[in-house]
Amino acid sequence: MSILPEGEDLRRAVKWISDLRAADPDLDPEKVIEEACVRFDLKPLDQEFLCRHLKDEPAK
Repeated sequence: MSILPEGEDLRRAVKWISDLRAADPDLDPEKVIEEACVRFDLKPLDQEFLCRHLKDEPAK
């Protein structure tokens, strides 16, 4: 059982991905998403969410 609230891992992963892509817009989104899923132990549905919402977004 995690002490983090439900969905906190996903929020942390989105922030981490956003920070990485802001620092280096040329990073491959798919690789960054895969790394985030491992790093934050995300569920398959969370990975699907990241792919749908972050994969084609331009880095800011």
